[in-house]
Amino acid sequence: MAAPTLTRTPKAPAKQRKPTTRQPQRHRRRIRENLTAYAFLGAGLICFVLFSWYPIVRGLLLGFQEVTFSQPATWVGWENYQRLFDDPLFATAWRNTGYFTLLALAFGFAAPFVTAVILNEFRHARGYLRMTVYLPVMLPPIVTMLLWRWFYDPGPGLFNSVLEILHLPAQQWLESENLAMVSLVLVSTWANMGTTTLIYLAALGSIPGELYEAAELDGASIRQRLWHVTIPQMRIILLITLLLQVIGTMQVFVEPFVLTGGGPNDATVTVLLLLYRYAFVYNDFGMASAMSTVLFIVLGLFAAVYLRLTRSKD
Repeated sequence: MAAPTLTRTPKAPAKQRKPTTRQPQRHRRRIRENLTAYAFLGAGLICFVLFSWYPIVRGLLLGFQEVTFSQPATWVGWENYQRLFDDPLFATAWRNTGYFTLLALAFGFAAPFVTAVILNEFRHARGYLRMTVYLPVMLPPIVTMLLWRWFYDPGPGLFNSVLEILHLPAQQWLESENLAMVSLVLVSTWANMGTTTLIYLAALGSIPGELYEAAELDGASIRQRLWHVTIPQMRIILLITLLLQVIGTMQVFVEPFVLTGGGPNDATVTVLLLLYRYAFVYNDFGMASAMSTVLFIVLGLFAAVYLRLTRSKD
């Protein structure tokens, strides 16, 4: 039997790994995906700059220039703003717009919420009812305005026909200074409440049912459940829709433009309607740009203050 040796037997050489091509392929794929993502992002930014930022900057510059179709633009400084503030219709337009906004909040902010609460109680035909509420939003605005113009017609209009059946005197809905603005608010509320109603319905569906069950076990009435459960749970949605509605109603244009033309006696001249007159009736794009800049600043300040106050409350 052979004696054991103290020398180590040499190990077999390890097999060398073959170079793989997976890493370079992954690297090239990652570069290709990043380039594709940057291409889509760049296209979006280019569209945003051309159709959003550039018009804003251009509009700000036009407010300091005299711009007409007949002659090239000339720099006039603050002259457009001075003429704008001296125009008596400027204050009238802001007063009418503020009045329209307050009426729209009184009607248009409460009506979608009440409608959503009522529809949320239905267990059958929910889809049909939601479609019915949203139907006015799908109509083109000009169709809506022409429909309501027939409703308000002082002769054979629908509303005056109903008043005649009830043996009540007919009304000059769009020709009366006292009724014209209220009539426009009713049109705007009917035409735009569908979207807000669906938002409220979605928010109501996200409220846990256990909260209503606990409130009902505690003996809370319907009004108490609405005040102490529904509204607190929808507080953020209500605040956001309030902000959006104020911004939207401050830019009202279609209703007074189609139905009243700003009359009677400038009782329905709004900020955007006056801006339209400056640009396309008086051919003064400098004044129109100055007007749009003032509106932009007012709405921006309102949004900043509103968000600040609501954030501090939260």
